[in-house]
Amino acid sequence: MTCIVCNEDKLSKEFAPYNASEECDHACLTCLRCLVNEVTKNGKCAYPGCLKEININCEPMVFFRDLLANLFSEYETIYSPVVQLPGTKTYVNITGLTGNSTRVVYSPKMSVYDLQIRVYQAFGVETSKQKLLYKDTELQKYTQEKKLATFEDYEVEPNATICLVVSLYSIPEDFAHVVFDLYWGYPWKGIDYLDASCLMFCGTSFYRVCDYYDWDPHPSIEHSGDMMNDNKRKGHHKIDVFLQKIPPKVTHLFFTLSAWRSPNISKYKKPSVKFYEASRPMESLCKTSFTHANNSQAVVMCSMSRKADTWEIFESGKLSAGNARKYAPLKETIRRLISTGI
Repeated sequence: MTCIVCNEDKLSKEFAPYNASEECDHACLTCLRCLVNEVTKNGKCAYPGCLKEININCEPMVFFRDLLANLFSEYETIYSPVVQLPGTKTYVNITGLTGNSTRVVYSPKMSVYDLQIRVYQAFGVETSKQKLLYKDTELQKYTQEKKLATFEDYEVEPNATICLVVSLYSIPEDFAHVVFDLYWGYPWKGIDYLDASCLMFCGTSFYRVCDYYDWDPHPSIEHSGDMMNDNKRKGHHKIDVFLQKIPPKVTHLFFTLSAWRSPNISKYKKPSVKFYEASRPMESLCKTSFTHANNSQAVVMCSMSRKADTWEIFESGKLSAGNARKYAPLKETIRRLISTGI
C-alpha cells in the first residue's frame, strides 16, 4: 500500500487504522510516520487537501504515536561500507511491478546482459522485452563505448533492488483502432465498482483523463461506462483507442483501475486487462492480471508509450493511491513511471 504523502510502499500495519479526527472524511491512506510528523509540526491532518486541525495530544494521536514507536525502534549507527567476508554472498533483488521477484548473486563485474539472461531464466521474459531500472535509470546492455555494461558502470550496490518492466506488445502501423478490456470480480457481497480510466500525458505533463464520467469525450478515446454482468458477477469497462486521432503531442496513455467506495481494491476479485485489435476481438494480443494489488487504492494496469511513430504497450501493475474522485496521487505515480523511461 502506498502512502499518499511520502509515496512509499508500506505494510498495511504502518497506516493509521482510523482517522485522527472525526471531522476527517477521507480514506486512511497516510502512513503513521507522515501523520505524526505533520500533526507534530503543523497541528493539521497530513492528508492532501484536508486541513482539519488536530491536537498532538488527543487520544487518537497518543495511540498512533505508541503504534509507531512499537513498529520501529531507532538506534544510533555508524556507517561502514559493505564488506563481503570469505564464504559469504551478497545479492541483488529483481522485482517486477506486478509483484514477482527473484535475486541473483552480486558481483560488480556482472554485465547487464548476463542479468537479462538471469531474468529470462527466472520469469520467462525475453531479453528484448525487458526494461531494467535502477534508481530511475534504465540499465542499457552496452556503454557509449560499445562495451558490455556492468553493475560497476551504473554503481549498482550489493543488496540493491532493480525493477523489471515488461514490454508486452509493439502496435503495428496498420492498427487504427485498438481496445482495452478491463475486468474485475464483484465483492463477496453486493455490487461495487472498480473504475477503469485512461490518463493521457505529454511527456510528464498531464493532458486529460477519460473515464466513466466523460461528459466531454476526446475523439481519440471512447469509454464504455459501466458494463456489469450480475449473473457472472463481473464488472467490465471497455476503452476504445483510435490511434490516428491521438494528438501528436500526446506521448503516453496510462490505463488504471481504482476503488470507488472501498479504501483499497482487496474486495474486488482478480482485476485483469486484455488488449486486442478492434476488428478481431477474439484474438487477445496481450493479457495480464495482478494478485499483489489488494491493499492499494489503485493500480496502473498497463500503458502505451509513443516513440517516433510507434506505440508500445508496457505491463505495469504499479500500485498507487488515488481514484476517479481524486486523480492527483495517480498522476504523481504516473509521472514517476514516465521519468524512468517507460
